[in-house]
Amino acid sequence: MLKPNKLANKNFLSSLDLSSSEVFHLFELAKNFKNKKINIDLNNKVLGLIFDKSSTRTRVSFQVAMSRLGGTTIDLNPTTSQIGRGEPIKDTARVLSRYCDVIAIRTFDHSNLQEYAKWSTKPVINALTDLEHPCQALADFLTIHEEFLNFEDVVLTFIGDGNNVANSLILCGALLGVEVRIACPKGYEPNPLVIKKAYEIYKNKDLLKICHDPNTAVIGANVLYSDVWSSMGEENQKEEKDKNFNGFTIDSDLVSKANKDAIVLHCLPAYRSKEITDEVFESKKNRIFEQAENRLHAQQALLSCLLN
Repeated sequence: MLKPNKLANKNFLSSLDLSSSEVFHLFELAKNFKNKKINIDLNNKVLGLIFDKSSTRTRVSFQVAMSRLGGTTIDLNPTTSQIGRGEPIKDTARVLSRYCDVIAIRTFDHSNLQEYAKWSTKPVINALTDLEHPCQALADFLTIHEEFLNFEDVVLTFIGDGNNVANSLILCGALLGVEVRIACPKGYEPNPLVIKKAYEIYKNKDLLKICHDPNTAVIGANVLYSDVWSSMGEENQKEEKDKNFNGFTIDSDLVSKANKDAIVLHCLPAYRSKEITDEVFESKKNRIFEQAENRLHAQQALLSCLLN
């Protein structure tokens, strides 16, 4: 029976905390969890969730994943704990290390996540920061791998804001050698340090393209990916972004320019008629709910390896 391998890094703060072989190992584990071919018992180990941002899929998928692994979850809501009163991160991290076996953190500033990891003696998982969303990228590429069976000649086109999801898609895509295209309005490009790191990893530099025309970016694409234009914490920019992102909606016209076998992904929640039309969202090309389900299986695999 397939068994989880211990990961080289204690923490999972970035897509780059994994090697390509570790990513493929997680995929195999995730598929086995999904098909109920593997059963791992973590013997009542405890996952602590620190969520400064609201969440549906991330929170529920982590809780269910830990439950299925025989563990338990503690939800450390900042409004009902000392975290919300300004207790230093280094104090919280050292205390939680004595209670929990692993901690998943969903917050704004990536440096806060790194501070937790610095002081925690237990594994820390990035459940989303403003810089990266590596757990999402794992589920995304797992979904793509299920659809196309391998990544050879796969082209992933992300249309929208160069946000945390785009950053993680770029980094994970670089690890796996997948062609990633980001189509965004000028001024909304992904983090330049992320782009620099990705180019250092890619053997073929042409596999990463940042452009401003969605119509050319979708030509030959196998995967069309969208996300909300305004992330949490950007509510005051919503009106301006809606205007600047005009023309960056995934609609039937854009889909028709992609490959015939193209699938559509969205990390949810989706705002129909903004980043994606209802017609495309509900079409047969939609793999959005398989993608959402795969958050659970990918995180089961990740937790089983980190707690191995």
